[in-house]
Amino acid sequence: MKTPQDVILRPVITEQSSMQAAAGKYTFEVAKTATKPEIRHAVEVLFDVKVKAVNTLRYDGKEKRVGVHTGKTAAYKKAVVTIDTDPTAETYQTKGGKVTQSAKKYKTSIEEFGFGG
Repeated sequence: MKTPQDVILRPVITEQSSMQAAAGKYTFEVAKTATKPEIRHAVEVLFDVKVKAVNTLRYDGKEKRVGVHTGKTAAYKKAVVTIDTDPTAETYQTKGGKVTQSAKKYKTSIEEFGFGG
């Protein structure tokens, strides 16, 4: 399995992604071979947040030309990750029948890489 640093390559910071960040949707460029469960795990580990949904988009390289020389831009994969902005503490029952809440606290935004919260 890939490490989280191998899955998440860089954040995509555009006008649209900045507006979506206010609603808890963060956009990342990810490895082309990364799957949705791998992306979910990587974001939860790296940023200590609870992920609700992962949407992925694949972009093919575009044909570019300079004079008579032609080439192609690199293909890439983008992921829009929706995080839980209002995480609730999970409750479970212990062996003695006692109800206990989990001590795990999740962040409600991602401030790293220039994402405002």
